[in-house]
Amino acid sequence: MARLTAEFWVHAYLARLRLADIPAFVVSHGDDTAGAVLVKLNTLDGSARAFQRSFDLATGDRAWVVLAEGEESAVDAAIARQREFDPDLWVIEVEDRTGRHLLDEPGLS
Repeated sequence: MARLTAEFWVHAYLARLRLADIPAFVVSHGDDTAGAVLVKLNTLDGSARAFQRSFDLATGDRAWVVLAEGEESAVDAAIARQREFDPDLWVIEVEDRTGRHLLDEPGLS
């Protein structure tokens, strides 16, 4: 099975969010082909959550896991630390008061 480029995945994700009327934007443009992607969910109340893709060791499937959550400033600091280690990292910010991010929908893992 062919692997999607990071840029293609990001554009498809942003399109799905737009269709659901969920505002989102690219905070950091990573490597178009192989960059990893972090998704920051901003609930617009001072809290946030950052997700990263990981592998489920039991099944081998990809899954989104929480990298950091809590006060938005703490989540931003965690994302900044990740970017120091990985300059090719994409960061997408999703803004939704109810916490929708669509990462649990089919095709987005």
